[in-house]
Amino acid sequence: MAGTTPGTPRVLRAMNDRAALDLLLEHGPLSRTRIGKLTGLSKPTASQLLARLEAAGLVVATGTVAGRPGPNAQLYGVNARAAHVAGLDVTARRIVAAVADVTGQTVGEFELRTPGRRADSVVRQVADALDGAVKDAGLTRSDVHRVVIGTPGAFDPGTGRLRYASHLPGWHSPTLLEELAAFLPMPVEYENDVNLVAVAEQRLGAARGHEDFVLLWNEEGLGAALVINGRLHRGFTGGAGEVGFLPVPGAPLVRQVTKVNAGGFQELAGAQVLSRLGRELGIDDGLIRGSGTHHEVAARLLARAAEAAQAGEDGPYPRLLDLFATGIATGLASMTAVLDPEVVVLSGEVIAAGGEPLRGRVESELSELAASRPRLIAGEVTHRPVLRGALESALVTTRDEVFDTSR
Repeated sequence: MAGTTPGTPRVLRAMNDRAALDLLLEHGPLSRTRIGKLTGLSKPTASQLLARLEAAGLVVATGTVAGRPGPNAQLYGVNARAAHVAGLDVTARRIVAAVADVTGQTVGEFELRTPGRRADSVVRQVADALDGAVKDAGLTRSDVHRVVIGTPGAFDPGTGRLRYASHLPGWHSPTLLEELAAFLPMPVEYENDVNLVAVAEQRLGAARGHEDFVLLWNEEGLGAALVINGRLHRGFTGGAGEVGFLPVPGAPLVRQVTKVNAGGFQELAGAQVLSRLGRELGIDDGLIRGSGTHHEVAARLLARAAEAAQAGEDGPYPRLLDLFATGIATGLASMTAVLDPEVVVLSGEVIAAGGEPLRGRVESELSELAASRPRLIAGEVTHRPVLRGALESALVTTRDEVFDTSR
């Protein structure tokens, strides 16, 4: 049979090449000797490997290491300009775009405000945001190998329509994906925003080393990402993790939840709940009525509550934490009964504002409500986690393509 088959010298060389490139990504610049030791290759083979990768434009000489007997050793690193990827984080109010080189370093970023924009201008919005980030990176659109776009909800694989995100104007046309594919010259992929946060935590943050975990995200909406055997579980329509609609005790039973975009767990533990709880507890109304979105007001309330709890205060603020923690744990108990995850990652601006006092209360409540007792940990990727996840997702596929020297 024509073509390369497993076990041939070409395939073995390609495997060694990829192993060396992954080591350079993990450790940074390395000498030929160090690469040989880490890969188990002889010095001559490591030298041939580096010469091959340098000729392919995948590694570059980055300097020398001194202070040892003999000549200074040449250091080699991944050629950051071998490929670039882009990620977009889309909400109803703005699109944030970023460009990263193949090492994962962000080299350009741009934010496009979208309130009041016409709903039929989504393709133009995406292009403008992408071009802004590309320009900031000193590149052109053709330099980008792949784009990953993160949105609320998920695109139904059967119809191409965006589901579970009725609040995102203009993104529900059945031809939108075709229009974007025709307009942009590079491959474009789409992923749920909370799933991308899980990708970021799995590759860079709190979920590193964990094959099975649930990530609960609480910010502009309440959602979850499910990772099973190291892979995202998206479900048949892409709706796995839309736990804001999950019917739970203590919340009204709402029918046609996707049409009203409310109901279930969201009404028990979403950001909008904090204002109501604050009023019921007699908390300073000025704090509750402060300007900002639901999640911004909630974050302020929880930050104040966490501060009070850490100071050992009594009164309404610690009680606010108690009630909110019970709401979160109630929904998590239903999820853990089905999924039995090793770890639950608590993420998003609202949960982060509550800090350790909130995390500890949720874990204590969950231990009483759930049969299994997963470990609850705080998310570590706090700066633009959706965007970081989009870049990481794009890098996985792009590296597989660009680093493949078997062809």
